[in-house]
Amino acid sequence: MKKVLTGFVFTLLAFVSSAQYKSSLAANEWVDSVFRSLTKEQKIAQLMIIRAHSNLGPKHIAEVTDLINKYNIGGLCFFQGGPIRQANLTNFYQSIAKTPLMITIDGEWGVGMRLDSVINLPRQLMLGAVNDPQLVYQYGRVVGEQCKRLGIHVNFAPVVDVNNNPKNPVINDRSFGEDKYKVANYGIQYMKGMQDVGVMACAKHFPGHGDVEVDSHYDLPVINKTREQLDSLELYPFRQILNAGVGSVMVAHLYIPSIDKTANQATSLSYKNITGILRNELGYKGIVFTDALDMKGITKFFPEGEASVRSLLAGNDMLCLPGDVPGSIEKTLKAIKKGKLTWTDLDARVKKVLLAKYNLGLNQHKHVDTTNIVADLNKGTLALNRKIASAAITSLKQDSTNSLFPLKNKKVAYLAVGVDQTNHLGRQLKAELKADVFNFTYKRDAGSINMLTTLLKEKYDVVIIGMHNYSRRPANNYGLSAPCVNLVKTVQAQMPTVTLVFGNPYAMKEIAPGADNLLACYEDDEITQQAAFDVLTGKVIPKGTLPVTVSDQLQYGTGMTSHFFFPVTAPEAVGLQSASLSYIDSIANDAIVKKATPGCVVLVAKNGSVAFQKAYGYTTYDSTRPVTVNMVYDLASITKTAATTLAVMKLYEQGLLQLHETVGEHLTWMAGSGKEGISLRNMLLHQGGLASWIPFFRETLDASGTPLPTIYQPDPIEGYTVKVADNLYMRSDWVDTIYQRIITSRGGRENNYVYSDLDFILLGKIVEAVAGVPLDQYVTDMFYRPLGLSTLTFNPLDKIDTTQIAPTENEPHFRKQLVHGYVHDPGAAMLGGVAGHAGLFGNAYELAVLYQMLLNGGEINGIRFFEPETVELFTSYNSDISRRGLGFDKPEKNNASRSKPYPTASASHATFGHTGFTGTSVWADPIENLVYVFLSNRVMPNSEPNKLQQMDVRGKIHEVIYRAIVPMMVQVARE
Repeated sequence: MKKVLTGFVFTLLAFVSSAQYKSSLAANEWVDSVFRSLTKEQKIAQLMIIRAHSNLGPKHIAEVTDLINKYNIGGLCFFQGGPIRQANLTNFYQSIAKTPLMITIDGEWGVGMRLDSVINLPRQLMLGAVNDPQLVYQYGRVVGEQCKRLGIHVNFAPVVDVNNNPKNPVINDRSFGEDKYKVANYGIQYMKGMQDVGVMACAKHFPGHGDVEVDSHYDLPVINKTREQLDSLELYPFRQILNAGVGSVMVAHLYIPSIDKTANQATSLSYKNITGILRNELGYKGIVFTDALDMKGITKFFPEGEASVRSLLAGNDMLCLPGDVPGSIEKTLKAIKKGKLTWTDLDARVKKVLLAKYNLGLNQHKHVDTTNIVADLNKGTLALNRKIASAAITSLKQDSTNSLFPLKNKKVAYLAVGVDQTNHLGRQLKAELKADVFNFTYKRDAGSINMLTTLLKEKYDVVIIGMHNYSRRPANNYGLSAPCVNLVKTVQAQMPTVTLVFGNPYAMKEIAPGADNLLACYEDDEITQQAAFDVLTGKVIPKGTLPVTVSDQLQYGTGMTSHFFFPVTAPEAVGLQSASLSYIDSIANDAIVKKATPGCVVLVAKNGSVAFQKAYGYTTYDSTRPVTVNMVYDLASITKTAATTLAVMKLYEQGLLQLHETVGEHLTWMAGSGKEGISLRNMLLHQGGLASWIPFFRETLDASGTPLPTIYQPDPIEGYTVKVADNLYMRSDWVDTIYQRIITSRGGRENNYVYSDLDFILLGKIVEAVAGVPLDQYVTDMFYRPLGLSTLTFNPLDKIDTTQIAPTENEPHFRKQLVHGYVHDPGAAMLGGVAGHAGLFGNAYELAVLYQMLLNGGEINGIRFFEPETVELFTSYNSDISRRGLGFDKPEKNNASRSKPYPTASASHATFGHTGFTGTSVWADPIENLVYVFLSNRVMPNSEPNKLQQMDVRGKIHEVIYRAIVPMMVQVARE
């Protein structure tokens, strides 16, 4: 089982291998010493976490004290109270405990979730709107530091349930959203942030609590899904976070017949769920907590002591809030006496818990100092909240003219719905925009609606509508009263509006259709209101994307970030002539008629704005599906620049890679190949002396060209997990064979230019070796997500519907089927769809955003990815024997004298970009501040002949664009 823990290594995970277990002699000695001191009853009690409050007074404290003294319970879970009171109680309880107590808390959005005087962090759904995983890591780290300061060892977070049911009454905005990939990724980031500072995280609620409509606090929810459906969705984030090294897991109270048909058998009490799936199938060795055993989803069917025994029989390690501690101990002893549970099994769990305690620092007493504790707990929280709010606010609808943004020179009214006195946003609008503020509470009736709407319509240019203080739960339409909803709809219908929704985004479903401009803001505190004000006044560009589907019109991932990053404008506004650009139509249509490509997308951006974007033709020659401007294409070798080179640039800038370093310094398995001395510089320049490509697939076919059954299987079975196409899975170990073929391949001499895929396959592996994560994950986390780019991705079938992806080729030589959503390049397919030379998919708009960032010197709209010097170095000419930059293609140096200029005659020498075998290209010219993207699937239905290249379609369109540029003198005269 793979475990990756940065900084804080839990020796708990030493149970994975006996060798690791034996290596911690000090831990073993402490565990054995404590274990020998325990009575039988105390061993059972060590597996219990009981409730503790700091706001319930002396009687409650006496009850907790009694349980600690009498039974030597294992730990406490703190709930409501205050920081100083909790710290003092922690010190007291630890002082009387025979065995150190594991202190836990259910602090999903920080300890402020439970304690007064501590600033709340946002709920996870707001984080799900953010497209920057590093912010989620920082969030986890801040929560971890809070816990550590309070003497808390385990935080029952993160929630990795996929909330795909808007009616979910218990998870809902506690989840990162409905996308399993984002839930998994962000859960891991949150977990790592906490565990890196020494606080154990807890992934919950296994096997997935997101698709329910009953609150397990009050009854037992039922999930009627097949095991295949659970595997595909609910279990995915748990698999990922288990493999990433989460210290513990909490099991949900759910009834899932496809896992266990036993009547009323909650998953938290199910052997089939915990031991069968979590332990045996998923191989998890860490601590397993039950969810609270005093919840009615359990107590409705089992008395508290009985629930404790069943929890242990199922395979749980620790019982949260068992309620009846003496009854639980008594019934557990009876179960052992009857042979249902063995001391061997129970002792192993006790030692496991003690080992966790040792590695959480409980072998040494640490007094919680109350000096400045409140200030310490709030340290950094406000700054982080500001970052999250600015990154999360999501623009869901904009009026077509963008005439309201930013707000200036307008008579503004602020209609604060759900507010009885002016809030922070109202004060800001009043002070800076001289807005008039109108508050309308949920208790007001419909009588005043007509008078208010008439006033707003007659006196104001625009009404800012703020939806505030509504419930976060779905019941009763989130507490939104009918008069308030009617008021909002009426105002939206009668005049220009901007609607801001401060809270759970699911609640906007009814008011969204009539909104001219709609922003989801997720939380309703002063920081979020300030961020919304900054958006209204143009100080902040909304970068969030909707983490859940609200309606058919507001689907997951909606977010008009690109319109802010990269606005659309008329050609004349940026110095281009529309009449000249119209020639693009004739070139594209001629290419389609002559079957150079069935369709294409052309995009032109000038001076930071998209001035031309048009789709032509169909995805195939049968003319069934028209191409749209958002169509996703296989970018082929553009991967080399839009993924691998960007990754190398980042690692170079961070000092983790140097251009003079060699292949062998990072890929030790290249030793003895004769290629280990190739420099990274020469690989980026295609001067590594490697062959241009290797047809790896050919030796996996029989004499008739059919995939060999010894290497391929139609279904994924053990040892055959690399999916290269529909119903075609390659033997997993053949990936190593591919690298062996590169090692033994023949090549020319270094410093001789040969355009080579092999150079970039190896560069991709070097990126992975240095970054410590797969190439696709690195570039997604580092570039695509922070930019809000959702179609730039490897293996798009995991994330994008096939209707949005152009099919590539009816491939006759290898996979013998329509390649649709799988990478066209055979070698990249055999590497699992992710390789340094090919595998990236995307649409024209998002590729243009990425190249505009480079054109801007590594920055776009306030987000800096590179220093200008890095971009300049990599995009300049870097070879004496070719036209190449470092990774990037460039114009021929003697373009002026060539009969066939490349990429076109008018491209300046500063231009950089790349083309792709499938019929793609992207070029950026810093001199003209110009980005040109051409995407097609010219290999449909097959790749030969290459009419697109023969007709020079891409180059002709590129030249038309340059001819459309209005001379600067004319532009100045017009202005």
